[in-house]
Order: sequence, then C-alpha cells, then structure tokens
Amino acid sequence: MSNQATENTYAPDELTSSASSSGHNGNSSTSPVVEDDYDLEASRNKEGSPATERDEFIHRIRTAGSVSMSPELFEKLYLTPQKAVKGDLRQTFANPTPLALLGHILSICPLGCALIGWKGAGQSGAATTGAFVFVGGLLLLLSGILEFLLGNTFSFVVFCSFGAFWLSFAGILIPSFNSVGAYSPTGDSQVLGLNTKGFQASIAFYLLFWALAVLILLICALRTNIAFVLLFVCLEATFLCLTIGFFLLSEGKFAHGNNVVKAGGAMALATGLVGFYIFLVLMLVTVDFPFLLPVGDLSHLMKGYQEKHGPLK
Repeated sequence: MSNQATENTYAPDELTSSASSSGHNGNSSTSPVVEDDYDLEASRNKEGSPATERDEFIHRIRTAGSVSMSPELFEKLYLTPQKAVKGDLRQTFANPTPLALLGHILSICPLGCALIGWKGAGQSGAATTGAFVFVGGLLLLLSGILEFLLGNTFSFVVFCSFGAFWLSFAGILIPSFNSVGAYSPTGDSQVLGLNTKGFQASIAFYLLFWALAVLILLICALRTNIAFVLLFVCLEATFLCLTIGFFLLSEGKFAHGNNVVKAGGAMALATGLVGFYIFLVLMLVTVDFPFLLPVGDLSHLMKGYQEKHGPLK
C-alpha cells in the first residue's frame, strides 16, 4: 500500500579495519575486536570455528547499532520510496500508515454504498457524517502529521490532503454549514438545495479539481507498488464519475446523471476494497506474521532522479 537502503550494519572486515586504524601504537599490529568477551579475530583465525558463533556475534553488532530494513519492506510499511532522513524516529515511533489507510477505507466504503443506493441507502452518506469527521478526517490528519515527523513527504501530503477532503465533505452535509441550503429558494433547505443546478455544478467543479490532484498523486505512486497504484486508479475513476454525474444532473439529465453517480459509488467501493487489502498487508508486516502478501513492488522498474544523477544540488 521504492529506494536507497539505509542499513547501518558493518561487516566483520570493516570492524577489524576500524579497530586497526584506531589501535596503532607505532607498529603495524592490529587489535582484535572484542564484544561481550568474544574475540572476533581469534574466532575468524581459529580453524573449525563454528559459523553460527560468528553469525551470532555479527547479529549482536547489527541489533545494537541499528535496525536493518530492506527497501522493499520499508516501502510496504510506509507506501513511499525509502529515503535517508536524520534521526531514528522510524525506529522509535509506531508506523502511522495503517491508521491513515483504515480511516480512509472506513469512510469511502459506506459512502460508495450510499451513492449506489444499496438497501435504500442514500442522501450522499449523510448518516455517516460523523464518521467522515472523526474517522476519515481526524485519523488521516493525525497520521499525516506523524508521517511529516518521520520524514515521509509523499505519505504526509496524501494523508493530510484526504483528511481535509473528508472534513470538507462532512461540512457539505452538516446543516449548520448551510453549504447545500444556501442554493435553495428559501436559503436554508437542504432538500431543495441538493437538487438545484447551482449546487450540482459547483460540487462537480470541486470534484473535478480533486480528480486533477489525484492524477498527480497517481503518477507519483508509480514509484511505489501495484496495489497502491490500483487504489489511486480506482480513486481517480471515482472522482471522474462523480464529476461527470453531477454535471449531467446540473444539465437536467437526471437518468444519465444518477447512473454515472452510481458508477462513481461503485468505484469508491472498489477503492475501499483495494485499501482493505493494503491494510491487511501492512498489519501482517507489523506483527511479523509468518508470511507476507504481495503488493507488486514497482520501485526497481523506475529509477529515481537522484539514483541516476546523484543528489540534488
């Protein structure tokens, strides 16, 4: 739901050479590296020394100094290409990515069902307005701020922007905002305002520019994985369908408009289902499950600019 490795581990040869450079006393002798009363140099030179003993020592060196993470695992955890950042906050704090994803899918799935009209659901998901605020908006904004602190810019932008989207969408449905009622003849009727040309055309333009923003995020997601790209493809289709549907409604083409809005609801539900899969992938990684599910890593297919040309100047 991408990549320069940031492993801070050291091979045995690097350890002994480091000890050699720091242990010069006017001659060329080297000092053996000792950790927990274990003589690495003696172990390496000792004939028949068991490999498991040396491996155990190297493991202690690795875990004492840092936590190694492959680019593929990092990309699975954070849904963003791995980049070096200062500090070790990623090792200190929990990963906020699954929380953001959960907030999004628990908001978009009920909305999709409401737009389709299943079991009599409707009114653009007004019954779940509170969820749009406290699940979609709150969880995404909180997760986005935490991604900012961890140095994950792409995740930070995605989560905070969609947190703002869910809050803005909830604002449209909250009567006290009068976003819909202002278009009614009386100036305060939610029901009458919802069916006016002015409201339908205005909301269509709002969704149109969101479709443009999602398109940009979709292009950027090509550096992540197939599952994340598929999520953005479904989300782009959702915004485009809803945009076209509301423009048709504003033109009085109610039958066609309602059908296209329902298609947008179906794509919204598809977005949520893909999101549930990515959420499952992330949670399996967090608990170190015995097996992991594939996401289709794309980072190795498209090298980054800095990987090709070096650091930005």
